[in-house]
Amino acid sequence: MQKHYLQDLIEPVVEKQGFELVRVMTIGQADPTLQVMIDTLDGRDITVDDCAKVSGALSDMLDEKDPIENRYSLEVSSPGLDRPLTKLKHFERWKGYEIKLETEEKVENRKRFKGKLTDVVNDNIILTADDTTYTIPFASINKAKLVVTDELWAEYMAAHQAAEF
Repeated sequence: MQKHYLQDLIEPVVEKQGFELVRVMTIGQADPTLQVMIDTLDGRDITVDDCAKVSGALSDMLDEKDPIENRYSLEVSSPGLDRPLTKLKHFERWKGYEIKLETEEKVENRKRFKGKLTDVVNDNIILTADDTTYTIPFASINKAKLVVTDELWAEYMAAHQAAEF
């Protein structure tokens, strides 16, 4: 319950700063870290200044609302290349790439999948693994992320080398 409560508090602040909230996660028990993962709306890379801007806005709101009882650290970061896929639009954006995902309940006798994200149809993720196509309801996904492959790395490097000139 606290996760959704925190997300509901944090998301409007992140959006007001001009970013998309990717994920909210609490890491650790004693002196936990509240990790807030953000992304840009225009596809550019997140900068340290972006993280600082969002961190400042979140700190003010979190100090006011005080949703976490004990001491904690706030960490605002980018999703990175092996980014989590937390929304249907993330799956749409990364069609054709390799992903890993886990489901809450078994889908075709499995909970873990690794394969090519081939499509998104209605609220279902279509994934091809080991010459088999799986239809996985988005609502049953516990966690999912991109897999860093040679192809993904090459595309990333090509985009960043082109941006330097």
